[in-house]
This record gives sequence, structure tokens and C-alpha cells, in this order.
Amino acid sequence: MSSRPLRVVVADNHPLYRDAVASAIRRAPGLELMAERGNGREALEAVRELQPDVAVLDMRMPELDGMQVLNAIVREALPTRVVFLSAHADGSTVYAAVGAGAAAYLSKDAPAESICDTVAVVGRGGTVLPAALHGGLAAEIRLHATGDRPVLTAREQEVLGMAAEGRTAAEMAKELHLSEGTVKSHLQGLYQKLGVSERAAAVAEAMRRGLLE
Repeated sequence: MSSRPLRVVVADNHPLYRDAVASAIRRAPGLELMAERGNGREALEAVRELQPDVAVLDMRMPELDGMQVLNAIVREALPTRVVFLSAHADGSTVYAAVGAGAAAYLSKDAPAESICDTVAVVGRGGTVLPAALHGGLAAEIRLHATGDRPVLTAREQEVLGMAAEGRTAAEMAKELHLSEGTVKSHLQGLYQKLGVSERAAAVAEAMRRGLLE
């Protein structure tokens, strides 16, 4: 049985938090930190180049968010499994992340030891969802099963809210620290999930389905 350490890349928008997670992984037996990055584009480049066993990603990052990095990893069939760390752990976000291929989803409040334990489990093929999320996730699965309310990512929910406020794609891009093209991609994803072809119809349909207050 191989005793090679599990190789890990960490990416988070917040330097102090990223440093804390990276330091914990450096100290953890059986784990090897390959790289730390501050935005999603750099994280994806590191994953492509280093092909770590596990990528620990913040859900919300500039350039590319965590879901976009995960989607690229899955699309390109890279051998890296993804652990998400997020301050936002609502059922719909977790459901979307797991449905897209994430192997674990932890709150940023999780202790360093739990994060390292999760990375070890994921690196060996396991999946980890904290017990505190199970109720919300189960509720989201039941809701999704009705087919009436699509599961939106946290970023899509943000874009939808801004669209309802009448913001332009350029204004959204500036506030979310994304390119205008990325915002437009999120809008197109929303249109597809809602079965519409333009913004006004998307907002109206989202209100009908209870996705907007």
C-alpha cells in the first residue's frame, strides 16, 4: 500500500484564512501542500499544472468562483477532487455543489483539524458533508425533486438578485469582481434553468417560483 502524501492545493480570496488553512495542511501527517492561490483563475491553473489529489476551494473568489473551477475540473476530467469551504452553507448551495461533483462542503467555521481530516477522506475517495447541513440538504433534495424550483448556485442567486434590481452586466461585473463575460455566462445559465430567453422573463419566472422575495 502506497504511503505517498496526498497532494493539496488551497485557494481562498482571504489571505489570513488561506494562510491558516495552508499552515494546517502543512502540519498534517499524510498531506502535502503543493500551492496556495488567491483567486479562481490561478487555482485552476495550479490544478491543471500540478494535478493535486485534492483542491480546497473558497466558493466565492475573484476571476473564477469555486463552482466555475469545479466545472472546469470535471469538464477536463482532471484527477483532482474538490473540497469547498464557504461562509454560505444553505441547502441550495450545497446541493448545487455536490450535484456538480464536489466531494465535500464545509463551513469556514470548521476547525483546522476537521478540514485536514476531510481532505484526507476526500483524497482517498470519500465524501464529507457535515451533519449540521444534512437537514437543509435533505429539504433541498425534496424541493428539487418537485421540478418546480431549480437549484441555483450562490453566484447565480446573486446575479439574479442584481438583475431584479435592474443592474447592467457591467455593473454586476464590477461589484462581483468578475469579467462582464463571466456575468453574461451566469445570466445564460439562469435563463436555461428558468426556461426563458431574456432578463425580464427570467426575473418574472424567478418571482413566480419563489426564487426572489
